[in-house]
Formats: sequence, C-alpha cells, structure tokens
Amino acid sequence: MTTVPPSSAPARLAIATCAELPELDQDDRLLRDALEARGVATAAVVWDDPTVDWSAYPTVLIRSTWDYTDRARQFADWTRRVEHSSALLNPAEVVAWNIDKTYLRDLEQRGLPIVPTIWLDPERNMDARAIHTRFPAFGDFVIKPTVSAGSRDTGRYEAGDTPSRMLAITHAKNLLGVGRHVMLQRYLRQVDTVGETALVYVDGQFSHAVRKSALLAGPYRRDETEGVLYRRERMAPRDASEAERAVADRVMATIPEVFPGLDRPLLYARVDLIPDDEGKPVILEVELIEPSLFLEHAPGSAELLAAAVEARL
Repeated sequence: MTTVPPSSAPARLAIATCAELPELDQDDRLLRDALEARGVATAAVVWDDPTVDWSAYPTVLIRSTWDYTDRARQFADWTRRVEHSSALLNPAEVVAWNIDKTYLRDLEQRGLPIVPTIWLDPERNMDARAIHTRFPAFGDFVIKPTVSAGSRDTGRYEAGDTPSRMLAITHAKNLLGVGRHVMLQRYLRQVDTVGETALVYVDGQFSHAVRKSALLAGPYRRDETEGVLYRRERMAPRDASEAERAVADRVMATIPEVFPGLDRPLLYARVDLIPDDEGKPVILEVELIEPSLFLEHAPGSAELLAAAVEARL
C-alpha cells in the first residue's frame, strides 16, 4: 500500500485515551500509524479533559481510557454526550452494558458458557457469615468487583485454608461496604497450564488470538494495584482451537440479539476464554469498550483495523 504523507488538515478522528497515556498505548500507536498511512488525520485526546470540544471530531474511537473504572458513571455519561455530536466507536449503549460484568448473566441466560459465578449484592448488607456461606467448600476461588479492569481489586483464595478464607471475607466486605457489587468465581486451574485465550474480532470477523498467562497468584493486596492502571500481562500469539472459535463466534452472534438496534457489527471486540475442569472453553470476559487488541502480536492486524475504522468515517 502506498503511504500517504501526513496531512495538516484537522483531525477527522479522535482516539480517546486517559491522562496517564496522552501519547497512547503501544498498540494504539500502531493503529494511529496505520490510519495516518491511509491519510486519516488523527488526534490523541484525553477522555475526561474538560477543555475538549468533542463535536470538533466527526468520529471518536475509544481506546486506552483505562482509568474509567474508578468513575464508571462519569465515563458512561461522557460516551452519551459524545454520541450526540460524533460517531462513537463502539456505541454508548454497548459501553454502558459492558462496563459492569453482570453482562455475563445476560450471556449465560442466552445459553453461553461462563465461568461459574456467584453474585453478591451490597444492598443485602451481608455479614461475614453470609459471605462465608457463599464460598466453595474446596479448591481456589476469585473475588473481584463487577466493575473493574486489568485485574484490579481482584484476589485469589484457597477454600481449604482458614486464613485465606478470612482474607477473602475481608476483601468481599470491603468491596460491598463501599457499595460495589462483587463476583465470586471458581478458579479454574487449567488456566495455570493452558493459559487464557483472547480472541480479537474486527468488524465482526475473527482477526487473531493470543495466549495470556495466568495473573492471580494470591490474595488481593492494595499496594500491588494502587495507582496502577492494570497488571502487566505476558502474551504470545496463539492459534485458537475449533472449540474456542465456536464459543467466541457464538458470543459475536449473540451481541445483535442483545442490541437489536445495531445496524452493523461492532468495530472491535475481544472474547477472553479459559478452560473449565474438562478442558472446555468458558467465557471469562467479553471486552467491548477499550480492550487491548494485541496488534503487535498479529502482523497486518493494525492495518486491518485501520481499514475498518476508515470505512466508518
């Protein structure tokens, strides 16, 4: 493809980021370069900068806005405001649904396999005993808030170890005590050996997959994530199995059922799968807001995404 010289024209596309990454994440820089090679003028813009006139940008692409989980309502309001004046990728209604991991219940109700999950509601004012009764009798389990990203505020605990169960109770109580909804999930041990598979879709079509190593080694410790956007992950290219593709493809086919008003596939999506005890893939997360797309691990994927973005301008 012939490279188009950089243009001095006003940016047609705002790439929304956070204040900690004003020059974008590495993956997004690859995308920006691919867009500019196609003659698409871009600007990296901090999503919560009060001085920004978003109506100046015909299209806004949500990317590394990774601090939004601390202000989820503010972020959702921002997406709705932006959508009044610009084309927002992905749409605000999808963002609002995907912010809270209770979306997994919607997928499960539609027959999709998710990691076994128990949901704890802060409005129930659960005491330590009530929380304790929700824990599994054996094996490891994970506690995390339903609104979080990058494994923040997340811990792994041992059901058969009394001190670990006590730490888990404290973790859950602290989250519930400040009004946060909590997920309690079985820790599926095959993730330690097989890892997690992240399948990336562009414009509704499968693009590539990567292997993500397990992150959680022990209980939640505030000092490990205080002031940190996300835990560092180790990734490598991976060929998704037929079973993984089948589950992820079902997720992508289900999204139009959840949002019947969508007139075209989402620009991007990532489906994170891990194996259950029998080795069958189950859904850990579906990332539709600002997922890392691991473009550097898939040659040509930045150009593929850039072409899909340009087609929507």
